[in-house]
Amino acid sequence: MNKPLRRVALAMMVMVVLLMGNATYVQVIQADELREHPLNKRTMYEEFARERGQIIAGGQSLASSVPNNHDRYKYLRTYPNGPLYAPVTGFYSFFYGSNGIERAQDKILNGTDDSMAFDRLSDMITGKAPRGGSVELTINPAMQQVAYDQLTSKGFQGSVVALNPSTGEILSMVNAPSYDPNPLAAVDNNAVAEQWNKLNNDPHQPMANRAVSEIYPPGSTFKLITAAAALESGYTPSSKVQDAPFITLPNSRTPLPNYGGKQCAGNTLTDALAHSCNTAFAEIAGKLGVDKMRQTAAAFGFGQDLQIPMTVAKSDLGAMSDAASLYQSGIGQRDVRVTPMQNAMMAAAIANGGKLMKPQLVKATRAPDMAELDTFRPEEMNQAVSPEIAQMIRDMMIQSEKNTKGEGKISGVEIASKTGTAQHGDVKDQPHGWYVAFAPAEHPTIAVAVIVENGGDEGAEATGGSIAAPIGRAVIRAGLQGGG
Repeated sequence: MNKPLRRVALAMMVMVVLLMGNATYVQVIQADELREHPLNKRTMYEEFARERGQIIAGGQSLASSVPNNHDRYKYLRTYPNGPLYAPVTGFYSFFYGSNGIERAQDKILNGTDDSMAFDRLSDMITGKAPRGGSVELTINPAMQQVAYDQLTSKGFQGSVVALNPSTGEILSMVNAPSYDPNPLAAVDNNAVAEQWNKLNNDPHQPMANRAVSEIYPPGSTFKLITAAAALESGYTPSSKVQDAPFITLPNSRTPLPNYGGKQCAGNTLTDALAHSCNTAFAEIAGKLGVDKMRQTAAAFGFGQDLQIPMTVAKSDLGAMSDAASLYQSGIGQRDVRVTPMQNAMMAAAIANGGKLMKPQLVKATRAPDMAELDTFRPEEMNQAVSPEIAQMIRDMMIQSEKNTKGEGKISGVEIASKTGTAQHGDVKDQPHGWYVAFAPAEHPTIAVAVIVENGGDEGAEATGGSIAAPIGRAVIRAGLQGGG
Protein backbone atom coordinates (compact mmCIF):
# COMPACT_ATOMS: atom_id res chain seq x y z
CA MET A 1 0.00 0.00 0.00
CA ASN A 2 1.43 3.33 -0.99
CA LYS A 3 1.81 6.21 1.43
CA PRO A 4 -1.32 8.25 0.41
CA LEU A 5 -3.56 5.18 0.73
CA ARG A 6 -2.09 4.38 4.16
CA ARG A 7 -2.91 7.93 5.29
CA VAL A 8 -6.49 7.67 4.02
CA ALA A 9 -6.93 4.28 5.69
CA LEU A 10 -5.50 5.60 8.96
CA ALA A 11 -7.78 8.64 8.84
CA MET A 12 -10.81 6.43 8.22
CA MET A 13 -9.84 4.17 11.13
CA VAL A 14 -9.53 7.16 13.43
CA MET A 15 -12.93 8.44 12.28
CA VAL A 16 -14.52 5.05 12.87
CA VAL A 17 -13.00 4.85 16.35
CA LEU A 18 -14.21 8.39 17.15
CA LEU A 19 -17.66 7.56 15.81
CA MET A 20 -17.85 4.39 17.90
CA GLY A 21 -16.59 6.29 20.93
CA ASN A 22 -19.17 9.01 20.52
CA ALA A 23 -21.96 6.50 19.96
CA THR A 24 -20.91 4.63 23.10
CA TYR A 25 -20.76 7.89 25.08
CA VAL A 26 -24.24 8.94 23.94
CA GLN A 27 -25.86 5.51 24.23
CA VAL A 28 -24.30 4.47 27.53
CA ILE A 29 -22.94 7.39 29.53
CA GLN A 30 -25.35 10.14 28.45
CA ALA A 31 -28.37 7.89 28.00
CA ASP A 32 -29.99 8.58 31.37
CA GLU A 33 -29.31 12.32 31.18
CA LEU A 34 -30.78 12.60 27.69
CA ARG A 35 -33.76 10.43 28.57
CA GLU A 36 -34.54 12.57 31.63
CA HIS A 37 -33.88 15.94 29.97
CA PRO A 38 -36.95 18.17 30.38
CA LEU A 39 -36.95 19.03 26.66
CA ASN A 40 -36.99 15.37 25.59
CA LYS A 41 -40.55 15.27 24.25
CA ARG A 42 -40.33 11.57 23.35
CA THR A 43 -39.86 10.68 27.01
CA MET A 44 -42.63 13.08 27.96
CA TYR A 45 -45.01 11.44 25.47
CA GLU A 46 -44.14 8.02 26.92
CA GLU A 47 -44.77 9.24 30.46
CA PHE A 48 -48.11 10.81 29.59
CA ALA A 49 -49.12 7.55 27.89
CA ARG A 50 -48.79 5.53 31.11
CA GLU A 51 -50.65 5.71 34.40
CA ARG A 52 -48.63 7.79 36.86
CA GLY A 53 -48.77 6.73 40.52
CA GLN A 54 -50.64 8.47 43.30
CA ILE A 55 -49.48 10.88 45.98
CA ILE A 56 -51.21 9.90 49.22
CA ALA A 57 -51.50 11.26 52.78
CA GLY A 58 -53.59 9.95 55.65
CA GLY A 59 -55.44 7.59 53.32
CA GLN A 60 -56.41 10.42 50.96
CA SER A 61 -55.31 10.71 47.35
CA LEU A 62 -53.69 14.10 46.81
CA ALA A 63 -52.74 13.46 43.17
CA SER A 64 -53.67 10.72 40.70
CA SER A 65 -53.94 10.07 36.96
CA VAL A 66 -57.23 9.43 35.17
CA PRO A 67 -57.78 8.13 31.59
CA ASN A 68 -57.98 10.86 28.99
CA ASN A 69 -59.38 10.75 25.46
CA HIS A 70 -56.42 12.30 23.71
CA ASP A 71 -54.14 10.88 21.03
CA ARG A 72 -50.93 11.58 22.93
CA TYR A 73 -51.88 12.18 26.54
CA LYS A 74 -53.54 8.96 27.61
CA TYR A 75 -53.79 10.11 31.23
CA LEU A 76 -54.55 13.42 32.87
CA ARG A 77 -53.03 14.42 36.22
CA THR A 78 -55.63 15.57 38.76
CA TYR A 79 -55.37 17.14 42.21
CA PRO A 80 -58.63 16.80 44.24
CA ASN A 81 -57.65 19.50 46.76
CA GLY A 82 -55.16 21.37 44.61
CA PRO A 83 -54.42 24.64 46.49
CA LEU A 84 -54.51 22.92 49.89
CA TYR A 85 -51.71 20.52 49.02
CA ALA A 86 -49.86 22.39 46.24
CA PRO A 87 -46.82 23.18 48.48
CA VAL A 88 -46.23 19.43 48.90
CA THR A 89 -47.51 17.83 45.69
CA GLY A 90 -46.29 20.55 43.34
CA PHE A 91 -47.57 20.25 39.75
CA TYR A 92 -46.93 17.95 36.79
CA SER A 93 -47.24 19.68 33.44
CA PHE A 94 -46.35 18.56 29.92
CA PHE A 95 -45.45 22.13 29.01
CA TYR A 96 -43.79 23.44 32.20
CA GLY A 97 -42.24 20.37 33.82
CA SER A 98 -42.88 19.68 37.49
CA ASN A 99 -41.98 20.64 41.03
CA GLY A 100 -42.66 19.53 44.60
CA ILE A 101 -43.04 15.79 45.23
CA GLU A 102 -44.01 15.38 41.56
CA ARG A 103 -40.41 16.23 40.66
CA ALA A 104 -38.57 14.92 43.73
CA GLN A 105 -40.19 11.47 43.48
CA ASP A 106 -40.61 11.41 39.69
CA LYS A 107 -38.94 8.03 39.11
CA ILE A 108 -41.24 6.31 41.60
CA LEU A 109 -44.32 8.02 40.23
CA ASN A 110 -43.48 7.27 36.58
CA GLY A 111 -42.35 3.72 37.35
CA THR A 112 -38.71 3.95 36.20
CA ASP A 113 -37.07 3.75 39.64
CA ASP A 114 -34.64 0.86 40.14
CA SER A 115 -36.76 -0.43 43.03
CA MET A 116 -39.54 -1.18 40.49
CA ALA A 117 -37.44 -3.19 38.02
CA PHE A 118 -39.25 -6.43 38.95
CA ASP A 119 -42.64 -4.79 38.41
CA ARG A 120 -41.56 -3.57 34.94
CA LEU A 121 -40.32 -7.06 34.03
CA SER A 122 -43.54 -8.61 35.31
CA ASP A 123 -45.64 -6.17 33.28
CA MET A 124 -43.57 -6.94 30.17
CA ILE A 125 -44.06 -10.70 30.56
CA THR A 126 -47.75 -10.52 31.39
CA GLY A 127 -48.48 -7.83 28.80
CA LYS A 128 -49.84 -5.37 31.34
CA ALA A 129 -49.60 -1.67 30.62
CA PRO A 130 -46.73 -0.13 32.62
CA ARG A 131 -47.79 1.88 35.69
CA GLY A 132 -46.08 4.14 38.16
CA GLY A 133 -45.67 3.60 41.88
CA SER A 134 -47.18 5.70 44.65
CA VAL A 135 -45.69 8.01 47.25
CA GLU A 136 -47.19 8.17 50.74
CA LEU A 137 -46.57 11.42 52.63
CA THR A 138 -46.25 12.21 56.34
CA ILE A 139 -48.83 15.01 56.12
CA ASN A 140 -51.68 14.98 58.65
CA PRO A 141 -54.75 16.03 56.59
CA ALA A 142 -56.61 17.48 59.59
CA MET A 143 -53.69 19.73 60.51
CA GLN A 144 -53.10 20.67 56.87
CA GLN A 145 -56.76 21.68 56.44
CA VAL A 146 -56.87 23.74 59.64
CA ALA A 147 -53.60 25.53 58.83
CA TYR A 148 -54.85 26.39 55.34
CA ASP A 149 -58.27 27.51 56.57
CA GLN A 150 -56.74 29.67 59.28
CA LEU A 151 -54.55 31.53 56.79
CA THR A 152 -56.97 31.85 53.89
CA SER A 153 -60.18 32.60 55.83
CA LYS A 154 -58.54 35.78 57.12
CA GLY A 155 -56.95 36.64 53.79
CA PHE A 156 -53.48 36.30 55.28
CA GLN A 157 -50.30 35.87 53.30
CA GLY A 158 -47.88 33.49 55.00
CA SER A 159 -47.00 29.93 55.80
CA VAL A 160 -47.38 27.17 58.41
CA VAL A 161 -45.02 24.25 59.03
CA ALA A 162 -45.64 21.55 61.65
CA LEU A 163 -43.25 18.71 62.55
CA ASN A 164 -43.19 15.63 64.72
CA PRO A 165 -40.24 16.58 66.97
CA SER A 166 -39.09 13.01 67.70
CA THR A 167 -39.06 11.78 64.08
CA GLY A 168 -38.86 14.87 61.84
CA GLU A 169 -42.04 13.88 59.97
CA ILE A 170 -43.64 16.94 58.35
CA LEU A 171 -47.23 17.04 59.56
CA SER A 172 -48.31 20.20 57.80
CA MET A 173 -46.80 22.49 55.15
CA VAL A 174 -49.13 25.22 53.96
CA ASN A 175 -48.75 28.45 51.98
CA ALA A 176 -51.13 31.33 51.43
CA PRO A 177 -51.93 32.37 48.86
CA SER A 178 -51.63 29.06 47.08
CA TYR A 179 -52.49 27.90 43.55
CA ASP A 180 -54.40 25.13 41.83
CA PRO A 181 -52.09 22.67 40.01
CA ASN A 182 -54.98 21.24 37.92
CA PRO A 183 -54.98 23.90 35.14
CA LEU A 184 -51.22 23.43 34.73
CA ALA A 185 -51.75 19.70 34.12
CA ALA A 186 -54.20 20.31 31.27
CA VAL A 187 -53.41 19.46 27.62
CA ASP A 188 -54.51 22.70 25.96
CA ASN A 189 -51.24 24.52 25.37
CA ASN A 190 -52.78 27.99 25.15
CA ALA A 191 -54.91 27.56 28.25
CA VAL A 192 -51.96 26.22 30.25
CA ALA A 193 -49.73 29.08 29.09
CA GLU A 194 -52.38 31.62 30.07
CA GLN A 195 -52.64 30.13 33.57
CA TRP A 196 -48.85 29.90 33.89
CA ASN A 197 -48.40 33.57 33.01
CA LYS A 198 -51.23 34.60 35.31
CA LEU A 199 -49.66 32.80 38.27
CA ASN A 200 -46.17 34.09 37.58
CA ASN A 201 -47.34 37.67 37.16
CA ASP A 202 -49.40 37.61 40.36
CA PRO A 203 -47.76 40.12 42.77
CA HIS A 204 -48.72 37.89 45.72
CA GLN A 205 -46.60 35.04 44.28
CA PRO A 206 -48.96 32.10 44.86
CA MET A 207 -46.45 29.64 43.37
CA ALA A 208 -43.68 30.60 45.80
CA ASN A 209 -43.19 27.80 48.31
CA ARG A 210 -42.93 30.09 51.31
CA ALA A 211 -42.40 27.19 53.73
CA VAL A 212 -39.05 26.12 52.27
CA SER A 213 -37.97 28.61 49.60
CA GLU A 214 -38.60 32.04 51.14
CA ILE A 215 -36.40 33.53 53.88
CA TYR A 216 -37.67 36.12 56.35
CA PRO A 217 -36.33 38.10 59.30
CA PRO A 218 -37.26 35.93 62.31
CA GLY A 219 -37.73 38.75 64.83
CA SER A 220 -37.84 37.65 68.44
CA THR A 221 -38.21 33.94 67.68
CA PHE A 222 -34.44 34.09 67.15
CA LYS A 223 -34.02 34.90 70.85
CA LEU A 224 -34.33 31.14 71.38
CA ILE A 225 -31.00 30.74 69.58
CA THR A 226 -29.47 33.56 71.62
CA ALA A 227 -30.85 32.00 74.81
CA ALA A 228 -29.38 28.61 73.86
CA ALA A 229 -25.99 30.21 73.19
CA ALA A 230 -26.16 32.02 76.54
CA LEU A 231 -27.04 28.87 78.51
CA GLU A 232 -24.18 26.99 76.81
CA SER A 233 -21.84 29.82 77.85
CA GLY A 234 -22.58 29.74 81.56
CA TYR A 235 -25.81 31.71 81.89
CA THR A 236 -28.64 30.18 83.88
CA PRO A 237 -32.39 30.91 83.64
CA SER A 238 -32.03 33.12 86.74
CA SER A 239 -28.96 35.03 85.52
CA LYS A 240 -29.38 38.80 85.79
CA VAL A 241 -29.64 40.53 82.41
CA GLN A 242 -30.24 44.04 81.05
CA ASP A 243 -33.76 45.31 81.77
CA ALA A 244 -33.48 48.93 80.58
CA PRO A 245 -36.21 50.25 78.24
CA PHE A 246 -33.54 51.00 75.64
CA ILE A 247 -29.82 50.84 75.06
CA THR A 248 -27.56 52.56 72.56
CA LEU A 249 -25.94 50.35 69.94
CA PRO A 250 -22.13 50.19 70.27
CA ASN A 251 -20.10 52.85 68.45
CA SER A 252 -23.24 54.72 67.42
CA ARG A 253 -26.00 57.00 68.66
CA THR A 254 -28.71 54.61 67.52
CA PRO A 255 -31.11 53.58 70.30
CA LEU A 256 -32.37 49.99 70.48
CA PRO A 257 -35.61 49.96 72.50
CA ASN A 258 -37.82 47.23 73.93
CA TYR A 259 -41.28 46.82 72.36
CA GLY A 260 -43.28 49.92 73.23
CA GLY A 261 -40.20 51.53 74.78
CA LYS A 262 -40.98 49.86 78.11
CA GLN A 263 -38.63 48.60 80.78
CA CYS A 264 -38.44 44.81 80.88
CA ALA A 265 -40.84 43.26 83.41
CA GLY A 266 -38.06 41.46 85.29
CA ASN A 267 -34.30 41.19 85.10
CA THR A 268 -33.57 37.45 84.71
CA LEU A 269 -32.97 35.50 81.50
CA THR A 270 -36.34 33.78 82.01
CA ASP A 271 -38.06 37.17 82.43
CA ALA A 272 -36.31 38.49 79.33
CA LEU A 273 -37.56 35.61 77.15
CA ALA A 274 -41.03 35.62 78.68
CA HIS A 275 -41.42 39.35 77.94
CA SER A 276 -39.24 39.33 74.79
CA CYS A 277 -36.91 42.09 75.99
CA ASN A 278 -34.72 43.37 73.17
CA THR A 279 -32.16 45.13 75.32
CA ALA A 280 -31.31 41.95 77.25
CA PHE A 281 -30.77 39.70 74.22
CA ALA A 282 -28.91 42.36 72.23
CA GLU A 283 -26.39 42.74 75.04
CA ILE A 284 -26.12 38.97 75.50
CA ALA A 285 -25.30 38.52 71.81
CA GLY A 286 -22.69 41.27 72.11
CA LYS A 287 -21.03 39.49 75.04
CA LEU A 288 -21.14 36.03 73.41
CA GLY A 289 -19.61 37.20 70.14
CA VAL A 290 -20.07 36.37 66.47
CA ASP A 291 -18.45 32.92 66.56
CA LYS A 292 -20.65 31.61 69.38
CA MET A 293 -23.81 32.92 67.74
CA ARG A 294 -22.91 31.28 64.44
CA GLN A 295 -21.93 28.02 66.14
CA THR A 296 -25.23 27.74 68.01
CA ALA A 297 -27.33 28.68 65.00
CA ALA A 298 -25.51 26.09 62.87
CA ALA A 299 -26.24 23.43 65.49
CA PHE A 300 -29.96 24.14 64.96
CA GLY A 301 -29.63 23.78 61.16
CA PHE A 302 -28.66 27.25 59.91
CA GLY A 303 -26.58 27.12 56.74
CA GLN A 304 -26.95 23.38 56.20
CA ASP A 305 -27.94 21.71 52.92
CA LEU A 306 -31.35 20.12 53.41
CA GLN A 307 -33.68 18.16 51.13
CA ILE A 308 -37.06 17.04 52.44
CA PRO A 309 -36.82 15.76 49.56
CA MET A 310 -37.38 19.22 48.00
CA THR A 311 -34.49 21.61 48.57
CA VAL A 312 -34.85 23.96 51.55
CA ALA A 313 -33.28 27.42 51.26
CA LYS A 314 -30.44 28.02 53.69
CA SER A 315 -31.12 30.21 56.70
CA ASP A 316 -28.34 32.62 57.61
CA LEU A 317 -27.18 35.20 60.17
CA GLY A 318 -25.67 37.61 57.70
CA ALA A 319 -22.28 39.33 57.94
CA MET A 320 -22.43 40.69 61.54
CA SER A 321 -19.45 42.86 60.60
CA ASP A 322 -19.52 45.14 63.66
CA ALA A 323 -20.75 45.20 67.24
CA ALA A 324 -23.94 47.06 66.39
CA SER A 325 -24.99 44.46 63.82
CA LEU A 326 -24.16 41.69 66.31
CA TYR A 327 -26.47 43.31 68.87
CA GLN A 328 -29.25 43.59 66.30
CA SER A 329 -28.72 40.02 65.12
CA GLY A 330 -29.16 38.76 68.70
CA ILE A 331 -32.82 39.83 68.53
CA GLY A 332 -33.42 38.41 65.04
CA GLN A 333 -33.12 41.66 63.11
CA ARG A 334 -30.50 43.16 60.79
CA ASP A 335 -29.50 40.45 58.23
CA VAL A 336 -30.75 37.31 60.00
CA ARG A 337 -33.03 35.33 57.66
CA VAL A 338 -34.89 32.05 58.16
CA THR A 339 -37.36 29.84 56.38
CA PRO A 340 -40.53 28.80 58.22
CA MET A 341 -39.12 25.25 58.00
CA GLN A 342 -35.97 26.34 59.88
CA ASN A 343 -38.03 27.97 62.62
CA ALA A 344 -40.11 24.81 62.98
CA MET A 345 -36.87 22.78 63.19
CA MET A 346 -35.61 25.06 65.98
CA ALA A 347 -38.77 24.54 68.03
CA ALA A 348 -38.73 20.80 67.29
CA ALA A 349 -35.13 20.39 68.46
CA ILE A 350 -35.90 22.08 71.79
CA ALA A 351 -39.01 19.90 72.13
CA ASN A 352 -36.95 16.78 71.42
CA GLY A 353 -34.43 17.24 74.23
CA GLY A 354 -32.07 19.22 72.01
CA LYS A 355 -31.88 16.56 69.30
CA LEU A 356 -32.53 17.94 65.80
CA MET A 357 -34.19 15.42 63.48
CA LYS A 358 -34.11 15.77 59.71
CA PRO A 359 -37.49 16.92 58.38
CA GLN A 360 -38.94 14.43 55.93
CA LEU A 361 -42.05 14.54 53.79
CA VAL A 362 -42.07 10.99 52.37
CA LYS A 363 -43.41 8.27 54.67
CA ALA A 364 -43.17 5.37 52.19
CA THR A 365 -42.92 4.51 48.52
CA ARG A 366 -45.17 1.83 47.05
CA ALA A 367 -45.33 -0.38 43.96
CA PRO A 368 -48.36 -0.17 41.61
CA ASP A 369 -50.05 -2.94 43.68
CA MET A 370 -49.37 -0.76 46.80
CA ALA A 371 -46.77 -3.17 48.17
CA GLU A 372 -44.22 -1.22 50.19
CA LEU A 373 -40.91 -0.48 48.42
CA ASP A 374 -39.24 1.69 51.03
CA THR A 375 -40.25 3.29 54.30
CA PHE A 376 -39.34 6.40 56.27
CA ARG A 377 -36.55 6.11 58.82
CA PRO A 378 -35.97 8.94 61.31
CA GLU A 379 -32.57 10.54 60.81
CA GLU A 380 -30.75 12.60 63.43
CA MET A 381 -29.10 15.75 62.09
CA ASN A 382 -27.45 17.04 65.23
CA GLN A 383 -27.57 17.35 69.01
CA ALA A 384 -28.22 21.09 68.94
CA VAL A 385 -28.03 21.57 72.72
CA SER A 386 -27.86 19.22 75.69
CA PRO A 387 -31.11 17.77 77.09
CA GLU A 388 -30.61 19.85 80.24
CA ILE A 389 -30.37 23.11 78.29
CA ALA A 390 -33.31 22.10 76.09
CA GLN A 391 -35.39 21.61 79.23
CA MET A 392 -34.35 25.04 80.56
CA ILE A 393 -35.44 26.67 77.29
CA ARG A 394 -38.68 24.70 77.32
CA ASP A 395 -39.50 26.00 80.80
CA MET A 396 -38.71 29.54 79.66
CA MET A 397 -40.97 29.07 76.62
CA ILE A 398 -43.80 27.94 78.89
CA GLN A 399 -43.49 31.28 80.70
CA SER A 400 -43.43 33.02 77.31
CA GLU A 401 -46.70 31.34 76.30
CA LYS A 402 -48.31 32.51 79.53
CA ASN A 403 -47.44 36.10 78.56
CA THR A 404 -48.58 35.71 74.95
CA LYS A 405 -51.93 37.17 74.04
CA GLY A 406 -54.12 36.08 71.17
CA GLU A 407 -57.00 33.67 70.83
CA GLY A 408 -57.15 29.91 70.74
CA LYS A 409 -55.51 28.79 73.96
CA ILE A 410 -56.19 25.09 74.51
CA SER A 411 -57.70 24.10 77.83
CA GLY A 412 -55.75 21.33 79.53
CA VAL A 413 -52.80 21.48 77.12
CA GLU A 414 -49.57 23.20 78.15
CA ILE A 415 -47.82 24.89 75.23
CA ALA A 416 -44.23 26.15 75.10
CA SER A 417 -43.86 29.03 72.64
CA LYS A 418 -42.11 32.17 71.47
CA THR A 419 -43.50 34.96 69.35
CA GLY A 420 -41.74 37.30 66.96
CA THR A 421 -42.68 40.65 65.46
CA ALA A 422 -40.21 41.33 62.67
CA GLN A 423 -39.72 44.75 61.12
CA HIS A 424 -38.58 44.34 57.53
CA GLY A 425 -38.46 47.81 56.00
CA ASP A 426 -42.09 47.85 54.90
CA VAL A 427 -43.12 51.38 53.88
CA LYS A 428 -46.26 51.09 55.99
CA ASP A 429 -44.25 49.64 58.93
CA GLN A 430 -46.32 46.45 58.83
CA PRO A 431 -44.30 43.71 60.58
CA HIS A 432 -44.23 39.99 59.91
CA GLY A 433 -45.84 38.10 62.81
CA TRP A 434 -44.21 34.84 63.97
CA TYR A 435 -45.18 32.09 66.40
CA VAL A 436 -43.09 28.99 67.13
CA ALA A 437 -44.33 26.46 69.66
CA PHE A 438 -44.58 22.83 70.72
CA ALA A 439 -47.06 20.81 72.73
CA PRO A 440 -47.81 19.12 75.01
CA ALA A 441 -44.87 20.77 76.72
CA GLU A 442 -44.03 17.72 78.89
CA HIS A 443 -44.20 15.18 76.07
CA PRO A 444 -44.21 17.10 72.77
CA THR A 445 -45.68 15.46 69.69
CA ILE A 446 -46.12 18.61 67.58
CA ALA A 447 -43.81 21.54 66.85
CA VAL A 448 -45.11 24.38 64.71
CA ALA A 449 -43.91 27.58 63.05
CA VAL A 450 -46.31 30.21 61.69
CA ILE A 451 -45.55 33.39 59.79
CA VAL A 452 -48.16 35.96 58.79
CA GLU A 453 -46.67 38.53 56.44
CA ASN A 454 -47.11 42.29 56.62
CA GLY A 455 -49.23 42.55 59.73
CA GLY A 456 -52.08 40.31 58.54
CA ASP A 457 -55.33 42.21 59.12
CA GLU A 458 -53.87 44.41 61.87
CA GLY A 459 -51.32 46.36 59.86
CA ALA A 460 -48.72 48.27 61.85
CA GLU A 461 -50.38 47.30 65.14
CA ALA A 462 -49.83 43.57 64.58
CA THR A 463 -47.71 41.36 66.80
CA GLY A 464 -46.79 37.71 66.51
CA GLY A 465 -49.06 37.00 69.48
CA SER A 466 -52.08 38.68 67.97
CA ILE A 467 -51.96 37.35 64.38
CA ALA A 468 -49.77 34.21 64.32
CA ALA A 469 -50.28 32.58 67.74
CA PRO A 470 -54.01 31.80 67.21
CA ILE A 471 -53.12 29.95 64.00
CA GLY A 472 -50.38 27.93 65.64
CA ARG A 473 -52.65 26.94 68.52
CA ALA A 474 -55.41 25.89 66.12
CA VAL A 475 -52.96 23.66 64.22
CA ILE A 476 -51.73 22.12 67.48
CA ARG A 477 -55.33 21.51 68.53
CA ALA A 478 -56.06 19.81 65.23
CA GLY A 479 -53.08 17.53 65.70
CA LEU A 480 -53.85 16.64 69.30
CA GLN A 481 -57.61 16.47 69.07
CA GLY A 482 -58.20 15.72 65.40
CA GLY A 483 -60.06 18.84 64.41
CA GLY A 484 -60.09 22.63 64.42
